[in-house]
Amino acid sequence: MVILIIVLVTVLVIAIILTVIGLRSPEFDENRVLNERLDEINLDDGPLELRKLELSLPFQERVVYPIARKLGELAIRFTPQNAMQSIERKLELAGVSSAVDPTVILATQFIGLVFFGGIILFVLSIGSTGWPLGRKLLLSLLFGLIGFYFPSMILSSRISRRQKEIRKAMPDALDLLTICVEAGLGFDAAMHKVSEKWESQLSMAFARVIQEIQLGKVRREALRDMSNRIGLPEMTSFVAAVIQSEQLGVSLSKVLRIQADQMRIRRRQLAEEEAHKAPIKMLIPMGLLIFPSLMIVLLTPAALRLMQSALGGMFQ
Repeated sequence: MVILIIVLVTVLVIAIILTVIGLRSPEFDENRVLNERLDEINLDDGPLELRKLELSLPFQERVVYPIARKLGELAIRFTPQNAMQSIERKLELAGVSSAVDPTVILATQFIGLVFFGGIILFVLSIGSTGWPLGRKLLLSLLFGLIGFYFPSMILSSRISRRQKEIRKAMPDALDLLTICVEAGLGFDAAMHKVSEKWESQLSMAFARVIQEIQLGKVRREALRDMSNRIGLPEMTSFVAAVIQSEQLGVSLSKVLRIQADQMRIRRRQLAEEEAHKAPIKMLIPMGLLIFPSLMIVLLTPAALRLMQSALGGMFQ
């Protein structure tokens, strides 16, 4: 049992490290990594052996990723298809679909389920709690579910951060698009200029659209795919307006300026909404942390005086 737990701990730590590395790398680019590796290899020294090439890879790609993929492929057999599609969709919305394999997330979920549930059951079994078996199993199941949904919570947090970053950057990006279009650039060239101007999630999304158009995809299809990858209503509205202006022959610069103004208003409304929610969010920490401490500071001297007076009256 102890050996099994040690093995589960090792695999879980490896899988979690793998997930965090993948999710916390917004600038991850397979082409960039490949170019860096090719620069490190001196081709003038002659052909390298396959083993040397494998040893030149980072540890997580040589050991961690293959183990996680094997575990994920095993877990796929017991996973419904809609669950896998949900994981793939979350990875796409998080912007790491090319950096993190869905099987890695699935493997991490099942490892977390087995590890957290198993370790809690083991601790309760060797401890002298005196709890019945049903309560131990229920608590182990609860912690197992926490371990199972932990990777999904990380993904959801990253999706939220990415969408907030894109929503915040869109008005300024559309202003620059408008200026470029009014200066005589085409829409594709204007998007390319914006993607070169900043290093953000939005500029990366624009750069991917330009790359897809250069590879032969129709512009409206590339824009719709970008909207689906981001999942923001503001982006959907922007893409629909651009496609409609292209089909109807409306001035694109006016459409972009209107979209920028609307998104700036929407950003201000969201900021006001968050400001109105702040007092409600502060109630929980105030009720649990600040008020009890304040009551202790205020009431302790009075309580001590009452105790002293009561004890003094008893001995008189």
